Amino acid sequence: MKFEILLSILFDLLIKRKITASYIAEKHEISPRTVYRYIDELSFNVPIYVKRGRDGGICISDNYKLPVGFMTAEEYESAIEALSAMYSQLPEERFLAAQRKLSAQVKAEARDLVLSDDIGNILVDGGTWGDTRTFSEKIRLLQECLKGNTVIEIEYYSRAGVKTQRKIEPHVLVFKQNVWYVYAFCHKQRAFRLFRVGRIVSTLKTEETFRKRPFRREDIPLNYWTTEKTVNAEFEISESAFADAQDWLGVENVRLVHGKWHASVTLPDDESLVQKIVSLGAGMRVLAPQELQARVKKTALKIAEQY
Repeated sequence: MKFEILLSILFDLLIKRKITASYIAEKHEISPRTVYRYIDELSFNVPIYVKRGRDGGICISDNYKLPVGFMTAEEYESAIEALSAMYSQLPEERFLAAQRKLSAQVKAEARDLVLSDDIGNILVDGGTWGDTRTFSEKIRLLQECLKGNTVIEIEYYSRAGVKTQRKIEPHVLVFKQNVWYVYAFCHKQRAFRLFRVGRIVSTLKTEETFRKRPFRREDIPLNYWTTEKTVNAEFEISESAFADAQDWLGVENVRLVHGKWHASVTLPDDESLVQKIVSLGAGMRVLAPQELQARVKKTALKIAEQY
């Protein structure tokens, strides 16, 4: 019974995007306290949150889609046929809406690539490795709201791991050092802010629109990704890390010296540098400076101690 109620709540949210606790309680003849307990359980796997206030309710992120492989092709076909039969007996819009969503899910799962935009001069796959299309749909939704000047409500994790709710006016998507950001005017801060797309838990389109605020490229805090401190580093690179080193350092900085691949580059000396070197494993060895060697060794030993 519990599983059926959880599934029913999920499909109601997928159709309506926002419902109330009283609606769920009345529909399934359970108490409001039980409703919120079920919502807590569902939110472990689905981006659902409770919006307080006069226009509040239980919401699901607009970028959420059913996971790929949620049902087999035959199950999708049966469900769509059943919804068509139900609509013929009881012509309610909710049955058509559910049918459209399931049909869209089937088409989405048939795509070979999930692209952030139409094919033109530049092709960008906005997904992450192992993406279940959740991240790509987030990028797609942000693009849609950028074009339509639509205000979005987001749940966002700060760098410190604190989750907050914000209303933002998205102005531009930024792709920097393999990370997606949205540069948006934040209603809470009353100023422009950079938000990492990967830290956005859920997105909810509002009925509000906004007028684009003027800004220059120089206004976007590009120093957010840089540091004044740099280091002149020398590396020896094995075949196992060669391709990744080229992607990171640039092919022009990787050269063959006495039968071995070397690189001499000036890099930002921030907290991510050692993490990047360690991620290449034994395929990359720091030749200089010694201080960087020591930091990499210390980090590697800490990792080894966990195993």
